[in-house]
Amino acid sequence: MRIISLIASSTETVCALGLEEFLVGRSHECDFPPRVRGLPVCTQPRFDVSGSSREIDERVKSLQRESLVTDALGVYEVFPHRLRELQPTHIVTQAQCEVCAVSLRDVERAVAEVAECHATIISLQPNSMADFWADICRLASGLGMTKAGIRLVAGLQTRVQEIESRTRPLRTKPRVACIEWADPLMAAGNWMPELVQMAGGENLFGEPGKHSPWMKFEELARADPDVIFISPCGYDMPRTRQDLPLLEAQTGWSDLKAVRDGNVYIADGNQYFNRPGPRLVESLEILAEILHSGTFHFGHEGTGWKKVG
Repeated sequence: MRIISLIASSTETVCALGLEEFLVGRSHECDFPPRVRGLPVCTQPRFDVSGSSREIDERVKSLQRESLVTDALGVYEVFPHRLRELQPTHIVTQAQCEVCAVSLRDVERAVAEVAECHATIISLQPNSMADFWADICRLASGLGMTKAGIRLVAGLQTRVQEIESRTRPLRTKPRVACIEWADPLMAAGNWMPELVQMAGGENLFGEPGKHSPWMKFEELARADPDVIFISPCGYDMPRTRQDLPLLEAQTGWSDLKAVRDGNVYIADGNQYFNRPGPRLVESLEILAEILHSGTFHFGHEGTGWKKVG
């Protein structure tokens, strides 16, 4: 078996299933466990990833429009020559978000260019926590590891249930605004509203199982959340901190309850919250220890999240 994983989350899942030795290629974003960084890179973004958040957003939207009008390549490019060299038996991709990672269409196009590539394509689509669990089992089954997938899901769900059992009876449920992009402003959707609820909070924006919605600052101001949680897609904490002035410059920011009370937090969205792999459980732990610090302490402060101030 020769596996190319083109999603960072699925690379982590493949390794958690005990199949790391069968990985022969990865996407440009796959970086965990650290050992996978030595694998050949099979993809690249078709846009300049430097610059401001608004500039990045505009470049991505431009490529999306181009793709729809001309049937051109998507936001990311898969290297056909790398598929030819590596001769994978399985390629893992996704159909959830063409902005976040290499899409199924990108992979199918590249495979079609390589006559000698007969890999099985496993496409994942994690829009919610239920999809996340199902995708682990789908990936495991596609790789001939059905029982290992069941065991992995059971272990992760046990950890989730332990947190839920402790947050469910809590009387105080902070009202939480999760921000997934600062400029333009976007709230977090998909599995994030569920994570907030499981962590003992009340999610204010975004719906479970639906894509992250664009929003206006005025909406945030009207909701006046108890906690503001910022974890932009693809950003680590230092890069996220660079975007804080964009929010702080908004008229009325300093008047928000979360800001006045010192309850604004940044987190590593790239490694945790925007990556639906096994470390979504660590994402839940981070939220739990932020929202209920007197009840939970998992040791993620400083590495997974920080208080702004």
